[in-house]
Amino acid sequence: MTRHEFLKIMSLATAAGLGLYTGLVEPHWLEFVRRPLSIRNLPLNLVGYTLVQISDIHMGLYVDDNYIISVFNMITDLHPDILIFTGDFITYHPEVFTQFPSVYKFFPTVRLATLAILGNHDYGPEWSHPDVADRIVQTVQLYGVTVLRNEVVDVSGLQIAGFDDWWGNQFQAEPVWVALNPNGAMLALSHNPDTVDLPVWQNYQGWILAGHTHGGQCKPPFLPPPILPVSNQRYTAGEFVLSGNRQMYISRGVGHLLPVRFNVRPEVTVFELRSA
Repeated sequence: MTRHEFLKIMSLATAAGLGLYTGLVEPHWLEFVRRPLSIRNLPLNLVGYTLVQISDIHMGLYVDDNYIISVFNMITDLHPDILIFTGDFITYHPEVFTQFPSVYKFFPTVRLATLAILGNHDYGPEWSHPDVADRIVQTVQLYGVTVLRNEVVDVSGLQIAGFDDWWGNQFQAEPVWVALNPNGAMLALSHNPDTVDLPVWQNYQGWILAGHTHGGQCKPPFLPPPILPVSNQRYTAGEFVLSGNRQMYISRGVGHLLPVRFNVRPEVTVFELRSA
């Protein structure tokens, strides 16, 4: 065997191995990210409690149902106090609601509250079918999930504000600010990170939990991901410091669109609530 033939075989073997890894290993190699979440005016009764964020499940044709169920079971085993889902229950296809019960009946239940917002894929093809979103809301309610659509709910003294989806043309800030007590503890949920740059945040100070990007799904080492579904290409994944004493955390998500990930493992984020 010549050196040229050896290098060609090694290159093919490396490419095949990389393909197997990105398609079969990393899309299901879930990481539990543990980090503090410091909230101004957090009631003492919530200090030390666990808040779990999951995002972008994308149940449909490309994410394995058994993988999703296993993620739900692992979260249940954590016994979290609050569970937050930041959008994209599904990737739409005509039979998705036939598939729905066999997966989402395992959605984790927690001690205090299970809350969610909608993502763009929850609005069906081209994000333009509010009837699909309405049906998702009605269906997940059967499994103990409360979907916030430009609403605020109080969880033992923590105000959690959930915005509806930006690409689905349902994002509205005014109803949230009317309902929110600016002197209380607060946490905001918005699927699309681009919404944090809108001039609508008034005097909100605190954390915003988001999803949508999947971290880009594939990211070359030491380089930014080449494709991100946001206008502000800074918003990849993880923590971001924003103007106005705001911070954002973007989850890499649980599922995927195309079934590939590279250097961007799927994520469940486990926050410990702390007083800022």
